[in-house]
This record gives sequence, structure tokens and C-alpha cells, in this order.
Amino acid sequence: MKKQRVIVWFRQDLRLHDNESLLHAMESGVEVVPVFVFDERVFQGETKFGFKKTNRHRAQFIIESVEDLRNSLKKLGSDLIIRVGKPEEEIFNIAQKIKSSWVFCNRERTKEEVAVQDALENKLWSIGQEIIFSRGKMLYYTGDLPFPVPHCPDTFSTFRKEVERFVKIREPLAAPSKQFEPLTCEVESGEIPTIQDFGHGENKIDSRAAYQFKGGETAAIKRLKDYLWGTDAIATYKKTRNELLGENYSSKFSAYLAQGCLSPKLIFWEIQRYEAERTKNDSTYWMFFELLWRDFFRFMGKKHGNKIFLKGGTKEEIDPNLKNDKDLLQLWIDGRTGVPFIDANMRELAMTGFMSNRGRQNVASFLVKDLKVNWQMGAEYFESMLIDYDPCSNWGNWNYIAGVGSDPRENRYFNILSQARRYDSEGEYVKHWLPELSELPVEKIHRPDILSDDEQSDFHLKLGLDYPKAMIATEKWA
Repeated sequence: MKKQRVIVWFRQDLRLHDNESLLHAMESGVEVVPVFVFDERVFQGETKFGFKKTNRHRAQFIIESVEDLRNSLKKLGSDLIIRVGKPEEEIFNIAQKIKSSWVFCNRERTKEEVAVQDALENKLWSIGQEIIFSRGKMLYYTGDLPFPVPHCPDTFSTFRKEVERFVKIREPLAAPSKQFEPLTCEVESGEIPTIQDFGHGENKIDSRAAYQFKGGETAAIKRLKDYLWGTDAIATYKKTRNELLGENYSSKFSAYLAQGCLSPKLIFWEIQRYEAERTKNDSTYWMFFELLWRDFFRFMGKKHGNKIFLKGGTKEEIDPNLKNDKDLLQLWIDGRTGVPFIDANMRELAMTGFMSNRGRQNVASFLVKDLKVNWQMGAEYFESMLIDYDPCSNWGNWNYIAGVGSDPRENRYFNILSQARRYDSEGEYVKHWLPELSELPVEKIHRPDILSDDEQSDFHLKLGLDYPKAMIATEKWA
């Protein structure tokens, strides 16, 4: 009797644990063909404002994650079929060749991803096959919520009240342990590309990076164990989360969550175990709180669709004062604004693909509220650069800062000088990323624009030469 075959299309779910689509395929008792496609539009394309869709840091992280997934599948007697191209074409070609019955995958909800899955679905229908969608990106299942997605509250506080106390978070599904059935068809496994194949140079890791991200489920689970059980860093998370230097001031789970190397449900239940066995406090709760924000942004993406990407945001209110000023944008990107706290954060992003949450809020506020640059340009640059880019979280946060989101705070404006003094009181972070300011004393480190000529000479710093003159005088925030 001829066996049925199914394809599992891995997307932003590069893991074996808590992977609903993978388990559904294996439970069907058929031959399973795991596939990952490096979408050429994502890895070689550009955004509307001309940024690479996926810069070198995230590209390398994804490549490592795919390699780790392939190794894990091989241990179970399977493999990960690799292709580079358009997923709707590559997977369709494989489906035709191996005469599969279905394609299993976890559903995505934002426009570019939806367009791809819709195109593939239409192609498969033409040959009598279909996609079987699963869910697994979030803490909560939409079917468990006390409201349909179109009625999801537009404010986080209301969402939290209606969900947190009344909806149980399901336990994560276990990773498969049984061996895959051997394939009775031939399909070329394909080679994993390098970042050079996508037009990048060598991905050198800056020694100043807060954390050396390594892609993959194996590294993700190790980080989870280290952050909770190895260092107990989670027990002080609420106090340290706004710091700027070091490995453990924050969890660094975000990149693993973005690529699906780590399930949010696994994090939640591991925190529950930690609270039962070690300690339960505001910090352990706050990690759950951040995961809840992640779900909220994803529900806003589901509810409002493409509005999160539009200039007026989900409020549909365009600020006429915001301009597409590429010159101002480039100074911000290059960390050449003359405002040290902004420049240090932007240079960290450029060199590492990562920036703290505190830094992200400040640089976004500066770009939009002080420079009056269209927030979409900043959001696209973050999309290109962030190692932990997630569409709903990134664009939702930019909506929030720009005041066009569904849950804005009135006049969401950051006093950059006050923020710098509060979160980098000794100037250590600024000096870490701006060595040209290393001789400035604490009282001057965040305000080099007020240095006299004599002081510049004393500190071996020439404004306009060694470090740029300030685009916005720090007197504005003094």
C-alpha cells in the first residue's frame, strides 16, 4: 500500500518543542518531510525606504537556527530540506515531486507572510492538496480568549484584566521523541546558505556586545536555563531590565522568541516551576508581563491588519509635521546626532543588531518627537537591523511611541537628558560605545555640546571633528 506523505513547512517556528504543526503531522502516521525556505525577498530584498530586509546579524542568527533544527531532526532519523527562493514556488515544486497530501505549517498573520501562505495555498489547491494550519506563536490560544479577536480591547490594561486572571495558559507540547518514518521518495536535501550568499560580508561579533547571540533551539533552551536556574537573574529582572550593559540585565529571550526557537509557553511554565522551587516576586511576574505585551501586540496585528504599518497607525491619525528626511535619518542611523545617549544606542544596534528596550524607546522618541522624522523610516530601519525583529512587536512599539497606536499614552515623549542621567548615571554605557568621549567627566558626559573651547582642549575633544555638534541642544532637556 502506498504511504501518504506530508510536508512540514517551518517558518518562524524553528524548534521541535511546542511545535503544533510538526506534532500534528507526525501524529497522522505518515511520512513527514520537513522543509525550510530562505525567502529571497526577505533575505535579499529591500524595504520601501531602501533598507535591506534582513541585515547580517539576523541573517546569521537565522542560518544558525536552521542549522540547529536540521541537526535535531537528523537525530530523529529525518532531515530538513533547504531551499532558497520563493516559498510558494519551492514548496509547491516539492509537493508536486513527492506527491504529498498536505502541507502543515503554523499560521502567520502579517501582510507579507499572509500573502505567501495564501499564494502557496492557491497553488496547492490546483493539484488537489491543501495547507493545514496550526497555532503556536503566543501564550494564549485565540479560542481560549473571552472575546473574539475583532473585539480584543485596544488598551493593554483592559486586555490584561480580561485575560490574565481568567484564561489558563496551556502547557507546552513536548518535543517529538520517536524516530521519523524513513522516506520512500527521493528529495534533494539542499545546502544551508551563508550570509555571503545573501550579499553580506563576514559577520564579525563586536566584543562590546552585551550578549553573544547564538541561533537555534539548543542555544535558546540553554539561555532559558541559565537565566533562571544558573544565575537566578530572573529574580531581579524588574530592577535590572532598564540597564544597558551586561549579559543578564535582561533575559535576551527576544531573538529566540522572534524566530520561534523558544516557545513563550515554555518560558511561562518554566517560570512557574522556578517560582514554586526558588522564589516568587515582582521580577518573576514581570517576565510574564512582558510576554503578555508580546501577545497584545500580536492581537493588535490580527485585529487591525495593515494599519500597524501605515503612517496613521491603528488610530488612522497622520501627523503632518513628520517628514521623510533622509539626511536627518542617516545621522540618527550613524550615531552622529551629537547627543551621546542616542548615539551610543544607535552604534550598539549597528554593531550588534541589538539594543536594550530602554534604548529603543529613547532613540525612537528622539527621531519622531525631536527630529520630526516619519516614524515609519525608523521602524523600517529597526526591521532591517534587529536580531530580534518581530513584525507585530516592532511596529506596535513604534505605533506606541509615535502616538498612533491603539494604546498610546498622551504625549509619549522622552526627556533624553533625564533618561541618560537616570539610566547611565556614570556615563559608562556612553563611553563603552563612544570611546571618543572617554575623557569626559561624569558631569559633562551627556552634554558635550556645552563644553567651552578650553574644556574641549583639556579633554582632547574637538566638537565637529572628533564628535559631532549636537543636532538638538541638550539645553532643551536641562
